[in-house]
Amino acid sequence: MTDDYDLDGIELTDDSYTVEQGLIRNKFRALDATGDVVLRGKQKMLKLKEQFPFVDADGEEVFEVKAGGIVDVAGNYTLTDSQTGEAVVILDNDYSIMQDTWKIRDADTEAKLAEITSRGALTTLARNVVPFGGWIPQKYEITDVEGDHVGDIDGQFSLRDRYEVTVDDASGVPTEPVVAAAMVIDAIQGN
Repeated sequence: MTDDYDLDGIELTDDSYTVEQGLIRNKFRALDATGDVVLRGKQKMLKLKEQFPFVDADGEEVFEVKAGGIVDVAGNYTLTDSQTGEAVVILDNDYSIMQDTWKIRDADTEAKLAEITSRGALTTLARNVVPFGGWIPQKYEITDVEGDHVGDIDGQFSLRDRYEVTVDDASGVPTEPVVAAAMVIDAIQGN
């Protein structure tokens, strides 16, 4: 099933990736288990619709994530393969002050492929309402279509946002969109 969501320009085969925010806000990179950069992304500033182009380690554009609407904090973002121009998945945000939920859906059928949900209502609430709450590391659980646990996105306390993205069982979820979602979630929600 996940072969349907492979991107032509990149292949992420590890079970774990580290996502780091750059010193400049909303600029990210993903590192594999050996510490090599495999993916970089940044939010294009001053655009009516939020846009995140992603490039591989060589700087070649691999895919882009673009908001469906203007200033789309709670909405959807389409991940498009830069090699084929085809929409691959939709990252759909159900924003709540108590819990952040992102669904990864098929771009054509809109069938749910995976879900990324923040863990801990008190932590999410504190991050949203307490001054400097954005410094509190966020943790997310990745589940498959049936709601079974398949991985985690664990925020680390540091000067710049850092997440460990682990996919324990990638047989039912597409890895590239999950890693991209970790970067987009951080940028959109101002983590």
